[in-house]
Amino acid sequence: MDALILSRIQFAANISFHILFPTITIAMCWFLLFFRLRFIKTRDPAWEEAYYFWTKVFALTFALGVVSGIVMSFQFGTNWPGFMEKTGNISGPLLGYEVLTAFFLEASFLGIMLFGRGRVSERVHLAATFLVAFGTTMSAFWILSLNSWLQTPAGFEIVNGQFYATDWWAVVFNPSFPYRFSHKLLASALTASFLIAGLCAWQLIKGSATAGTHKAMRTALVAAAIVIPIQFVAGDLHGLNTLEHQPAKVAAMEGIWDTQKGAPLTLFGIPDEEAGETHFAIKIPKLASLILAHDLDAEIQGINDFKGAHPPVAPVFWSFRVMVGTGTLMMAVAWFAAWQLWRKRKQMADGKIRLPRPLLWVLAGMTFSGWVATLSGWYVTEIGRQPFMVYGLLRTSEIATDIAPSMIALTLTAYLIVYGLLLVTYIGVLKYMAENPFKHAPIPGSNAALGKAGV
Repeated sequence: MDALILSRIQFAANISFHILFPTITIAMCWFLLFFRLRFIKTRDPAWEEAYYFWTKVFALTFALGVVSGIVMSFQFGTNWPGFMEKTGNISGPLLGYEVLTAFFLEASFLGIMLFGRGRVSERVHLAATFLVAFGTTMSAFWILSLNSWLQTPAGFEIVNGQFYATDWWAVVFNPSFPYRFSHKLLASALTASFLIAGLCAWQLIKGSATAGTHKAMRTALVAAAIVIPIQFVAGDLHGLNTLEHQPAKVAAMEGIWDTQKGAPLTLFGIPDEEAGETHFAIKIPKLASLILAHDLDAEIQGINDFKGAHPPVAPVFWSFRVMVGTGTLMMAVAWFAAWQLWRKRKQMADGKIRLPRPLLWVLAGMTFSGWVATLSGWYVTEIGRQPFMVYGLLRTSEIATDIAPSMIALTLTAYLIVYGLLLVTYIGVLKYMAENPFKHAPIPGSNAALGKAGV
């Protein structure tokens, strides 16, 4: 493999590891804010217990996201020197805005959120939680704005091979940004919901559940049941936008080789680029046109219309099906669990969740299902943009490094080993935390603390 392929694999490995953690923290901090608000309103200690337990999970996840994100930034210089050279006038400011408006907020108020209990007023502590949640969302805003601009560039001009902004509003709010941003936020909400529900289910199975476990699990299941249909609507709108601006990606997603009206939907099959067909395809007539364009007889461009300018078909084709399949399974489980909560609401009047044990095992098994859906969707987005870095304008091959492939292979191997160890450790720590839930000490200065001190 040459330097281009190795660099792409290395960046894919880094971003695949990194994206796991922001996908959790973006939404989890809003869950924390909800837990905090519920405690302030009801004074039920179970809500405070849920808040502090999941704050620990948030802190661990946030730390891994920050560290892996720093590694990615270095690769712009080592593996992709042409990227900043050609797009730095636009990419640089957008990344800078993320640091100024988002990372500073998170760094400034995360300490208050984590360690301010009993040291600052309740109002200040609540404000710190809100600002951290807002900061994580703003971080996603700027990163998704840049990524969306690479997918659907707007508001720029090219001078001597370099991109310059002519309209920052058009750059930031480019044609695909609203759809990608909303799709990502909803994906984060689902990922965090299933993580919370899964770990809570594990606590119920292992007998380590606390009062906060029941509160957190109910919140997560209801949130997932509400968000999942909205995500499907957002995905449909995102698909319409992609069909308009990146038809080659859509053709690869659906395995459509020749332009046709009333294109069938291929449920399963084996794409073969050399033969230009999908073997053993199971198709439903005209359904692709209906889903993609909301018209049974709509014309859908095929892969063969984009010779030399379409993405590798098989990875995009299969990643899309994994994403949709995982999302459908998440919807079925979330709705069934929510129905069980509603059906047994009288039995759960004491606040304790009593779900069938098989369902608890299913929820525990789907703890990281959001990761599967997120990664497969991200692969559709990023592999589907190839062979371009800036879609239709700048090819990936034009910005790759000329470092010896052996050096890239060496660092790639090191990354994979370290990331594998970190991922196993992260999951192991979550398991330990779930089986040994955090029981917070009395707040300094409270009546309980003074009583323990003999005052």
